[in-house]
Amino acid sequence: MRIKNSIVNISAGLANQVIITVLSFFSRTIFIHTLGIEYLGVNGLFTNILAMLTLAEAGIGSSIVYSLYKPIAENNREKIYALMRLYKKAYGIIALVVLVLGLGLLPFLHVFVKDTSIDNLHLIYIIFLMNTVMPYFFQHKIAFLNVNQKGYIITGIYSVSSILSMLLKIGILHYTQNYIMYLIIDSIITITNSLIMVILVDRMYPYLKKKTSAVLDAAVKSDIVKNIKAILLQNIGTYLIFGTDNIIISSFINVAAVGLYSNYNMLIDICRTFINQVFNNIYHSVGNLVAQESQDKIYSVYKVYWFLNFWLYSFFSIFLYIITEPFINLWIGSSFIMSGSVLIVLMVVFYERGMRNAITTVKTTAGIFHEDRYAPLVQAVVNLGFSIWLVQYWGIVGVFLGTLISAVAVPIWTTPYLVYKKVFNKPLSSYFMTYLFYAGVGLGTCTVTSLVCKLVVPDNLSKLILTVLIVLIVPNIIYICIFRKTEEFKYLRKIAVRLIGLASEAVKKLLKKKKWDKMST
Repeated sequence: MRIKNSIVNISAGLANQVIITVLSFFSRTIFIHTLGIEYLGVNGLFTNILAMLTLAEAGIGSSIVYSLYKPIAENNREKIYALMRLYKKAYGIIALVVLVLGLGLLPFLHVFVKDTSIDNLHLIYIIFLMNTVMPYFFQHKIAFLNVNQKGYIITGIYSVSSILSMLLKIGILHYTQNYIMYLIIDSIITITNSLIMVILVDRMYPYLKKKTSAVLDAAVKSDIVKNIKAILLQNIGTYLIFGTDNIIISSFINVAAVGLYSNYNMLIDICRTFINQVFNNIYHSVGNLVAQESQDKIYSVYKVYWFLNFWLYSFFSIFLYIITEPFINLWIGSSFIMSGSVLIVLMVVFYERGMRNAITTVKTTAGIFHEDRYAPLVQAVVNLGFSIWLVQYWGIVGVFLGTLISAVAVPIWTTPYLVYKKVFNKPLSSYFMTYLFYAGVGLGTCTVTSLVCKLVVPDNLSKLILTVLIVLIVPNIIYICIFRKTEEFKYLRKIAVRLIGLASEAVKKLLKKKKWDKMST
């Protein structure tokens, strides 16, 4: 059942992402041509600033969701209800805290926004703020769907709303060039999404509306509070590592530079989102696995998870490294291309962060929050120190070098140490041997693929498509040749065959239904 739920959720997510990606490019192209690079920079900057405010939420959601895995697996409705009631109350408080903090930053916006001629900055910021605050009032219901492995419902609703939102925003940009209206449309659809989700959850799980006197025992409350404190520290550190890049670039260079970087970041985020459609849906399956299965079973599934993690992140790193610059050149022009060193560092950061995905998932779903609560703060200090120092000498590339240095200094070893000691009870050396092996295979594959692609100069659309085809084929052929005899590859091949079977069965049922409908008429 876990595999089937994951397959359904992943399939729905990937189908949605293809549509959203196509529309994103149309939207971004029109955005750049109608509003310009400065508005693009402000868009990214305010997103980063508000991510800082949402640290008020840090830890609460993850801790309560972790606490829900076991009662849901045991169908303990009294405990589920008590946790959901706590979840709802907590998020109501969070919404108010974020609102107050956000309004408190209004007088200081000029500190973050350097060298810009954009009007109505305060109004733009307030709309961003409201769009951040409102979903908190509904978050507890949405999270409940995810824990129950019903993520495909969320994906379906967001698919329809995202398509509608993008079409409306494209029309607004094309016909009015009104950025304020563009943001308001986004806010209205975000709130509508949340309301629809709440109605669906209430109908699917009516017992959540039941009035009961169930309360959490002291031990559960103590555990939740302990985890919240730990995750809060971790998320603050994580934000200072990954959420401050645009603020540093805007403060030390200018907001237009944020706009240039945002195009690269958009392509990276598209690839990361594709990968996350796989891993986000597996995440809750791993949570259920950790709650119910043996240590050996968890470890065997983790190895498959990590292998898939390597395949996808290394492949997309190679893809982005080769395709990004020629794509941007043909898409919006050579003036939007940054230096090659920026791209290289971004790809190394993307790969390194992605390779921690599997081990972090096991750590989180196993409830290991407290032990390394200070690690992200140490990493954040290293990151900010090096980023602010290096940006003054090397520009944008210095910001991302700071991120890479901090990752190598702290989480690359602390997270696997805790998981291998507390969950797997295995030597840490086995982790790093596999990590280095994967890194060597990925680097070698990137080198071979780059050499093959140099035979084609992607200076027009047809040659770019040919380059894309080469990048799609060469790395995957190399990986199949190297890993075809491994247990991890064989396991994934079985799942792929099952996925194809499910898809084939669904198509047959659809065709049969259509045939029956025609006969009936």
